[in-house]
Amino acid sequence: MSSWTNFLQSSNEYEKGVEDYLDKAFSTQAIGDQITCPCKVCYHRFWHRRETIFNHLIVNGIEPGTGGWHCYEKEMWHKRYEGVGDEPNDEAKKFYKLVEDGKQELYPGCKNFSKLSFLIRFYLLKCTHGLTNVATSDILDFIREVLPDASKVPNSFNEAKKLIKDMVLHYDKIDAYRKDCMLYWKEHEAATSCHVCHASRWKETETENQDDINNQPSKKVHNVPAKVLWHFPLKPRLQRLYMCSETAELLKWHDEERDKDELLRHPADGEAWKEFDLKYPNFAKEARNVRLGLASDGFNPFRTMSTQHSTWHVVLINYNLPPWLCMKPEFLMLSLLIPGPTSPGNDIDVYLQPLVQELKDLWEYGLDTYDAEKRQTFKMHAALQSTTSDFPGYAILSGWSTKGKFACPYCHYEIDHHHLNNSNKSCYCAHRRWLDENHPWRHDM
Repeated sequence: MSSWTNFLQSSNEYEKGVEDYLDKAFSTQAIGDQITCPCKVCYHRFWHRRETIFNHLIVNGIEPGTGGWHCYEKEMWHKRYEGVGDEPNDEAKKFYKLVEDGKQELYPGCKNFSKLSFLIRFYLLKCTHGLTNVATSDILDFIREVLPDASKVPNSFNEAKKLIKDMVLHYDKIDAYRKDCMLYWKEHEAATSCHVCHASRWKETETENQDDINNQPSKKVHNVPAKVLWHFPLKPRLQRLYMCSETAELLKWHDEERDKDELLRHPADGEAWKEFDLKYPNFAKEARNVRLGLASDGFNPFRTMSTQHSTWHVVLINYNLPPWLCMKPEFLMLSLLIPGPTSPGNDIDVYLQPLVQELKDLWEYGLDTYDAEKRQTFKMHAALQSTTSDFPGYAILSGWSTKGKFACPYCHYEIDHHHLNNSNKSCYCAHRRWLDENHPWRHDM
């Protein structure tokens, strides 16, 4: 509080606050033309006139907690807090500018749509109904003819797409070898063949498999990668969460709003979270640092069981959020989309490389992030604290085989395994050892 008082003493707000305080104090407490002086030296022990008290308060400062002044101090603290901190970083400034531009009326007097909401809704309809770019541009031309001349409807689909692209978060497409040997990424980005098996990076085309009978010059062939990994960068998505003041406040719920009554309602109530905080206290002391969970599984995108296809997705869960929000679809972050037709199996680590690199950077170096709620830029770090998967997925993510003799990741080498020769299957026994000593099943033959 003393540092706050010292700051106020050198400002015009402080002098104005002293004047306001003295007006109220002399109107309610004065005996004659004097009141007790509330400065740090006098501390209500001596009576003085207004001019003397004013000089004392400017030079000595006011005693913290003084009645009447305390309310003014809280008000000024709130005002200063609203404007304190660094300016938004470049990424935040760009985003806020796009949002402000998008808030323009679609046409004068339009109440239902802004320019941005119209574009997002229109783009959604295009994607849902599979409209071509040409058809989309024609529809935009028709809408511009119907609406007033001052409307903000884009002139073409390319213009609309550019506006949408600047608003949404980007993704990267990284070529991969069809047999999951490697990614054409970083130092291998320009490679044309696999450095493991030396096979081609590209799909074979018909012109490569047949002789040129007419001996005519072949047409220009565009190389098509054999497999493509879709990577949705994590860093800008975490930054975007803090650019909204309401979301930024929710991201601190686990530390500031959670009931700490030893009941388990959220991962922050668990022993793993508490043990992590004890092991890494520097990470734990900043409530805005992000705790993540990872979930992964395969699915068939073609909605039919007659086609065997397995595309794998890797999703990140933000555990800073309260339990009623952290599992909502809008807060789940798709990080990787690994194409089929087969599961990556134990080679999933090849595809996890971009995500692992991001997580290492966020853990070791952090990321300058603008907090819209506190209006300041801070160094945000992130940590992956847990993974979620089914049992076969556990084997793929962890590398521990969940089949055969040592299938149980908890029992490890102490498992009681028997191989059934006739059925060629594995049988796991001795489960009764986990029961209480007096449990009736221990003696049930």
